[in-house]
Amino acid sequence: MRSKEFYSGVERAPNRAFLKAVGLTDEDLEKPLLGVAVAWNEAGPCNIHTLSLAQETKRGIAEAGGTPRLFVTPVVIDGIAMGTEGMRYSLISRELTANTIELTVNAHGYDGFAALSGCDKTTPGMLMAMARLNIPSIIMYSGTTLPGNFKGKRVAIGDVYEAVGAYTAGSLSLDDLVYLENHAIPTAGACGGLYTANTMALITEALGVALPGSASPPAVDAERRKFAYLTGKTLLKLIENGIKPRDVLTFEAFENAITALMASGGSTNAVLHLLAVAHEAGVKLTLDDFGLR
Repeated sequence: MRSKEFYSGVERAPNRAFLKAVGLTDEDLEKPLLGVAVAWNEAGPCNIHTLSLAQETKRGIAEAGGTPRLFVTPVVIDGIAMGTEGMRYSLISRELTANTIELTVNAHGYDGFAALSGCDKTTPGMLMAMARLNIPSIIMYSGTTLPGNFKGKRVAIGDVYEAVGAYTAGSLSLDDLVYLENHAIPTAGACGGLYTANTMALITEALGVALPGSASPPAVDAERRKFAYLTGKTLLKLIENGIKPRDVLTFEAFENAITALMASGGSTNAVLHLLAVAHEAGVKLTLDDFGLR
């Protein structure tokens, strides 16, 4: 394990002292040291719950024989940034996410990592880091929000955007617009629709780097917590069997992801992201490959 280079031997006593200062023991340091990369902030509902899920991932890692170390990656809420100068920072956050994971994992000698994603650019950024570092790693999407209710109809954030137009056109009252604003997003989770976040979530499964079925449960569903736990446990299986992302991220895996994208009618942003992930994985993928599916 590469963590031994950082924490084994007399000369690494200062390194061990830092970890013992935060509660780790000699026994903990004999185990695989594993990062838990969590996309989290309080900017919106998309990632507000991920720290809680990360505790389940840490538990899974610990029970399977690893020592988890949590760290946070940046999040831009595209739904807030759109139409403002803030959107200039959206795609940059993807690169920053990948870079944050790289610097944290490599600077501290982690043997692998689990990544918990959420809003739009967090999933591709984490996939890029997995492909770039090529150490045992696994990703889990943290789930979508439940729908709201408006006059007996299920609604989501897309209905609020449409309501602005309807109000401007005079076909919706201000009271109804305000009601939608207040009730369209009743829980934590990413936007309720097949936008970038949910599209990239299903792509993690299609690529083979997330547990089957893990993209589907809503953010607040008990199944989501179960998958967070199992994601942690599975990371130790990957280490035990020496499985790395590039073993899975083959050209055929990207073909499968493209097929899933086309079949679902997902976000066209996935094209941009799949090309970036393939580049990090050393897989030759072009726009023409999307047209052949």
